[in-house]
Amino acid sequence: MQYSVGVEYALHCLVYLIPNESTIGIKELAFFQGIPETYLSKIFTKLTKAGIVSSVPGVKGGFKLARDPDDISFWDVVEAVEGKKPIFQCQNIKDKGYLYRDRDCSDCAQSTGSCSINLVMLEAEETMQNYLRNKKLSWLEEELDRVLPAETRKETRAFFAKGSSLNVSE
Repeated sequence: MQYSVGVEYALHCLVYLIPNESTIGIKELAFFQGIPETYLSKIFTKLTKAGIVSSVPGVKGGFKLARDPDDISFWDVVEAVEGKKPIFQCQNIKDKGYLYRDRDCSDCAQSTGSCSINLVMLEAEETMQNYLRNKKLSWLEEELDRVLPAETRKETRAFFAKGSSLNVSE
């Protein structure tokens, strides 16, 4: 199991949107992250569809958070970027095994029962999802304030506060 790097880029970019009352454009976000605008645009399209960010059109347009940072969980971002497909998808292999392969169990007295492997995998996935649901964007903002040098956080905020006055095409 592996999440795409898009989840990480999304979380970083969303944190940059927290302290800004104004919008931030894809161009600035992509430049700051060092990634192509087209790649980040695809991520932000997904975040918009999920209601995490909203798009503001126009010359001074861009993106802003659509919800309070306390209401955006890591799981919301994972689901938006990666989709809602479960990590483990049981193929019911036990029912295709030797003992059941040629058996018509439509009238069997004993059911083959639930797949124990599937049940464990579903429980593990649910535990992980709950953990990520409890980590909010606001927590990440506080954590970055705690672990990064104050000057780094100040310079990051200053970069985005300048917004469209930057010539990011150089």
